[in-house]
Amino acid sequence: MNRKSLISASIPFDQDGVHRGYLRLPHSVHDSAYGHIPIPIAVARRGDGPTVLLTGGVHGDEYEGPLFLYDLMRNLEALELSGRLIIVPSVNHPAFLAGTRVSPIDQVNLNRSFPGTREGSVTQVIAHYVSTELLPLADYAIDMHAGGSSLQYLPTLFAPTWADRDKKAVTSALIEAFAPSRVAYFDSLKALDGEDRVFGNVADQNGCHFLTGEFGGGSTVNLDGKAMAQAGSLGVLRHVGLLPKETARPQKAAIRHLDINAPGLFAFSPVNGVFEPAFRL
Repeated sequence: MNRKSLISASIPFDQDGVHRGYLRLPHSVHDSAYGHIPIPIAVARRGDGPTVLLTGGVHGDEYEGPLFLYDLMRNLEALELSGRLIIVPSVNHPAFLAGTRVSPIDQVNLNRSFPGTREGSVTQVIAHYVSTELLPLADYAIDMHAGGSSLQYLPTLFAPTWADRDKKAVTSALIEAFAPSRVAYFDSLKALDGEDRVFGNVADQNGCHFLTGEFGGGSTVNLDGKAMAQAGSLGVLRHVGLLPKETARPQKAAIRHLDINAPGLFAFSPVNGVFEPAFRL
């Protein structure tokens, strides 16, 4: 039996309006017997419509997604919503505060911990909450990443490939709405290293359509990547009906479609530290 998460939310998910608050993760330690770890969250809802979950900071040294999402959290009242938007800008908040890939508390990689467990370490409890509380609410999710301290990416949307015709059609429409300069296709349920204990896998298990992306890296903020994450996410919100459609749709550049599984397509350059296509399309 999958028991309820140890994490509680200070804000409602089912009431109209804009609500900002924290996820409260109990953390009893020497310095604080009844302490907790606060993880920022915002929920904005108006009437009926889809639910979209936007997340960043699964790895704490990846900044483009969190910076965009914290900006968006501050401006939720300006959005004309039809549905529900859930934002968790720094899911692994301990790692985000430390600027490290993994949590400084337990040294665990959140994106190799799904679906998590309520009886586990801090990071595993966060994974369990995302898996059992957030993703079951969401129709769509975008999880934003970057290369972190160890490498850099050219800003790229990453999209799953599906054999199922309906899921493939939904994903193709989401990519078109995101309108990235490049999109790379990957094994739908695994990370690039073959691990399947990842966000995308548990999103699919919950019937949630998802996209992810690598929008920069190198312990810096890639402004082009942040802009891509922002424009693309808002495009998806318009496409699914959470935001009004644009009256005059801007001209969009052609999208480069890349297969991450193609031999030799991607290569890490030790010279300039960029993970990039081995050839240009």
